[in-house]
Amino acid sequence: MELAVRAAAAASWSSGALVQLPRARAPLRLLGHRRLPARRVAVEAAAIAVEPFQMAQDYFQSVAGGVLLDVSCGSGLFTRKFAKSGSYSAVIALDFSENMLCQCYEFIQQDDTLVNTNLALVRADISRLPFASSSIDAIHAGAAIHCWPSPSNAVAEISRVLRPGGVFVATTFLSSPRNNPFSVEALRPLRQIVGPVNTSYNYFTEGELEDLCKSCGLVNYSSKVQRSFIMFSGQKP
Repeated sequence: MELAVRAAAAASWSSGALVQLPRARAPLRLLGHRRLPARRVAVEAAAIAVEPFQMAQDYFQSVAGGVLLDVSCGSGLFTRKFAKSGSYSAVIALDFSENMLCQCYEFIQQDDTLVNTNLALVRADISRLPFASSSIDAIHAGAAIHCWPSPSNAVAEISRVLRPGGVFVATTFLSSPRNNPFSVEALRPLRQIVGPVNTSYNYFTEGELEDLCKSCGLVNYSSKVQRSFIMFSGQKP
């Protein structure tokens, strides 16, 4: 298994320039409070992620065999699924948080099925991706865009590094307070259990997401909506 992390200043991705990621220094925390065994968290989360993963794979059919970048990868739930699928020549997990990358590394180390996969870990800012222009075939952002400080800058960077014909797929929650599971009212019971919860996210309407993709040079916008959850996709011409 090729498991590694790259410096954020790197100009392009190359398997020859990868270095090993140090092991995590702290146990996995859920919501920053309750500690759960890593394997238990992985099993429970994987069950929830099955449908979004299958939907993303459908969008990525046209770029099968290429390099996939999983941005804001967190603990690497989707990263591991993409790597196991055998659909890509390489899978890169990227996050700005060193702690999340360490958790991702721990989960990968525990999974024997990933031994022969071409998998890399990268720490970088989503608005300053350390890859050459037109170098990535597929980019996935699972439940992340609403957390980005500047979604427009981030999607512009995603468009830059995608190859012509490359596909961007993301999931997020729509802005309607009635349907938003992370609205202030929806999070009130959770705050009583775990304390303050950050609600300063950038939620969008479906039209705003389409406009965002188009303004960053992506075409063939497509989306699937399930209540407040949306998966959307754009392609670099």
